[in-house]
Amino acid sequence: MTAELVRGQNHPLPGTRLEIRVSAGTPVVAAATLGDEQGRVRAVEQVAHPGSPTLPGLEVSRQAAADHRLAVDLEALDEGVHRVNVLLALPFGTPGPSRFAAVAAPFVAVTGLDGTEIASFTLTGLGVESAVVAVELYRRQGAWKIRAIGQGYEGGLAALLADQGLAEAGQVAAAIQEAVTLGVSRSVSAPPPRTSDDTRVRTPGPGATGGPAPADVEPPAAVPQQAVGDGGPINYAHPRRQTSTPPSPAPVAPPAAPGEPARPVAGDASGWSMDERLYNQVWGMFEDLARAVAAYRSAVDFADSRLEQELDQALSDPRARLGSAGDRARGEARAKREELVDRAREALDRDLAQLTAESEVVEPALPPAYARWDNPVWHGYRVPMELPMALRIGDLHLPEQPQLRIPMLIRLPLERGLWIDSGRSGFEAAAFLDPDQAKGLAVDTAVAVAARLLAVYPAHEFTLHVIDPAGAAAARLAPLTRSGVLAAPPAAGAAGVSEVLARLTERVDLVQMAVRAGAGVDALPPGMDTAEQLLIVNDFPHGFDDRALNQLRYLADEGPSVGVHLLMIADREEASEYGPVLQPLWRSLLRLTPAPDDHLADPWVGHAWTYEPPLAPSGSRVLEQVLGQVGEARAAWPR
Repeated sequence: MTAELVRGQNHPLPGTRLEIRVSAGTPVVAAATLGDEQGRVRAVEQVAHPGSPTLPGLEVSRQAAADHRLAVDLEALDEGVHRVNVLLALPFGTPGPSRFAAVAAPFVAVTGLDGTEIASFTLTGLGVESAVVAVELYRRQGAWKIRAIGQGYEGGLAALLADQGLAEAGQVAAAIQEAVTLGVSRSVSAPPPRTSDDTRVRTPGPGATGGPAPADVEPPAAVPQQAVGDGGPINYAHPRRQTSTPPSPAPVAPPAAPGEPARPVAGDASGWSMDERLYNQVWGMFEDLARAVAAYRSAVDFADSRLEQELDQALSDPRARLGSAGDRARGEARAKREELVDRAREALDRDLAQLTAESEVVEPALPPAYARWDNPVWHGYRVPMELPMALRIGDLHLPEQPQLRIPMLIRLPLERGLWIDSGRSGFEAAAFLDPDQAKGLAVDTAVAVAARLLAVYPAHEFTLHVIDPAGAAAARLAPLTRSGVLAAPPAAGAAGVSEVLARLTERVDLVQMAVRAGAGVDALPPGMDTAEQLLIVNDFPHGFDDRALNQLRYLADEGPSVGVHLLMIADREEASEYGPVLQPLWRSLLRLTPAPDDHLADPWVGHAWTYEPPLAPSGSRVLEQVLGQVGEARAAWPR
């Protein structure tokens, strides 16, 4: 029976190989420290964190996530370790909350490797703290116990680690922040929380969560939470909704036959419009697949660990190493392992079948902003009058079911720039391409992404610029130039680079000054284009001097907040001569690849997802047809 602990309470641990599960409802950093009998941490090597996730007997997550699984083997710890403290911290410098009072109470559970819950603890009563010691595993008279701690620190991880006696607390906290920032740069942004009245019927894999369901801990909202000040009151109003009329009811699935799972229906998630319901449904499928696969992988890990233990036990007696008894024990151990894996696979297959059936009804129902280029919805495309919630910029899938592709949706307007990696060493598929092929595919991917952005914006609300210093991508940029969707011909040469960057930098400065002064659009200079701006930069850093480089970094940092966005086509190795000065630039951009690559992570359990770019089918002219309509609409719009 599970022991539900309160702050200060302890409970014995029946085994030494454990899993600690954390459910926080928002991305948090999970770390652990190894202390002596007095609880003091003597060296940086006794801290497991995203930048150094593995220590003897201990492994933590490699990035900030809403859910974590920490593996602990108490027998494998060094003899001098008497305490294992599990730490949670809110990522610093990210758009999320900066204090635990602004998030749902984190939930921590200690389980055996088979998923059996031993003890749990809900961290309530936190306020301005940004880091907390959640639980402590400690050794007493040769036996291990768990104690619920819940001790928070307003000074963050640096104050927490210093309190545990670590002399290099500040440096370790900085290293953790650096690792988390790198993890954020490769992670798909977390979706808005789903509402508690979400009507979708789901059967996630066993053991997929270690705490209360999100509906039990998250506030009812189907849109991003908007914090006032620093983690203050939260406004749950939809930013585009002009009325308080309740949302229309979601479609109801027809009744299924007894014993059969519910039949999926497109748009059966909660939301104020079909657009929002489909958006929430896609994110629900993404989350369900992540958790179902996490449960399966955890079960396989347990089966492998159990096999190892039983083989060790069978071989511990020298008399059993030879002969039929030893062979029988090893055969039985392997048979048990196969049985556990088969059962886990059956559960996963049931989840995959349901998600596949849902995908088959959702995909054809998606609007153009969410649909692939091969979706028939594009044949009836018309330039929209309103901006959708999100945009599809590719597909994601996991190796357990490569055929099940989840649309990768990002919110609009863009919150961060995009980087199409044109390097041959950046991802596995590029190793089979020559440099020109890799760069050509990168430009094609950028054109496809830009075309989708142009297609979902009203004609007068989006302006596209291109920098192609050497003119190397002229042929592949032809769909953009021929359709008339560019604000001006692609800029070439150092002078062209300087002129475009100076104009966009000035726009960012002017809009920021107007915002700070509380002025409206009328305060901007006459004739200034107030539309959202997208700058495509090809073949970076060719044609960029130090001044242009600084302007580009400025646009990447300050541009998104005032409607200026970057779409970089670059090989990171070609820019290596700039050294660490470009590190913040790469981290600020969401890296995409022009060929399938497993570099993206989900915000729940951190799986490595294979990303596939949104290229149009070979031989299809749908992209040119859509751009042609956009160009005609822009030309007809009164200036």
